[in-house]
Amino acid sequence: MKLLRALLGGAKLLCLLVCTLALPAPFAAVARAQQLELPRGASAVIDKIYSFETNDAVADAQRLQREQPDHPLGYLLEAEALWWKIFCTSAEYKYGMTDARHRPKLATDQHYLDLAGKASSIALVQLKNHETAGMQFYAGMGDAFAARLYGLRGENRAAARAGVHAREHFLHAIQLDPELVDAEFGLGLYNYYADTLSGIAKLLSFFMGIPGGNKQEGIRQLERDISEGVLTPAAARFYLALDLHRYDQQYAKALAVISPLVEKYPSNPLFQLARGDLYAKLNRNEQALACYRAAAALPVQDAECRTHIQELVRSSLAAQGVGNSSATH
Repeated sequence: MKLLRALLGGAKLLCLLVCTLALPAPFAAVARAQQLELPRGASAVIDKIYSFETNDAVADAQRLQREQPDHPLGYLLEAEALWWKIFCTSAEYKYGMTDARHRPKLATDQHYLDLAGKASSIALVQLKNHETAGMQFYAGMGDAFAARLYGLRGENRAAARAGVHAREHFLHAIQLDPELVDAEFGLGLYNYYADTLSGIAKLLSFFMGIPGGNKQEGIRQLERDISEGVLTPAAARFYLALDLHRYDQQYAKALAVISPLVEKYPSNPLFQLARGDLYAKLNRNEQALACYRAAAALPVQDAECRTHIQELVRSSLAAQGVGNSSATH
């Protein structure tokens, strides 16, 4: 039973984190994304997602769906906006950092899964007519979006199935276009986690046919995505920073990775909390407190998330020996 629990736990973490993707980041010029055929207006939606204007982002993504119902990106954009709400309301402050570690199975999550499935289905239909690296990538993103929620909810078999499908699409995308750097994001995370969880990963590879990875290669792929990617540089920054913090305790390097994201999107409270946690680990307490208080003061659109951010801030401040009354002072 202990071995089974270890396998399931490893599958959950591997599939959740390997398959956590985000969407187009304005760090790169839109002109570079022609191969992915970004619909007009998509970059503005992305700005709203990363700025944590999630309600407005959902409305704009739905408009894109109406304008281009046969393109997967509008559905992925709406799902990504919903993911930030899911991450926010699932996050907890533990081990000196804010992270989303578990979520119960909620009926309200079904719409998110429907959007991910819709995006995958649209991409697969187009792949039957004409195979392109872009549509392979979008198909992988739809599967990856589903995998990350299944993983967060502890639905390990569903997460594993979706994660394997996502990886296959990303590999096909790279085969069709080796310069599609964004596809390396999912593969980079896979390499990192498969090596980080090496003991469990070996068992998983035997029982589930999942190959091993290489952490340094994964970091290289993520760093390349940050510097050259079109769709996923922001996601690569966020998750590389979390992983350098969580697994490698490379706090200074993680801070250097996350800081440009916070500076680009200072209104995102989760980015502020992530940087605050790193300042705290580096004993830069005044800067940590500034980040926590900045997160507390931000006008979060979603009411449930807004309440949860305040709880996360209180926990973060308490860890620094600061009382609740000082949260925004």
